[in-house]
Amino acid sequence: MSVKRKSYSADFKAKLVLEVLQGEKTVNEIASSYEVQALSLRN
Repeated sequence: MSVKRKSYSADFKAKLVLEVLQGEKTVNEIASSYEVQALSLRN
């Protein structure tokens, strides 16, 4: 059985990056709230 990968829109990615740059939450907090991998967000 194959696993389907999630794809995210450019707007969604930009939103997450802006939240990281604002510095109000940690990368791990943002990643868990949007259900993405923290490593992907750091990259």
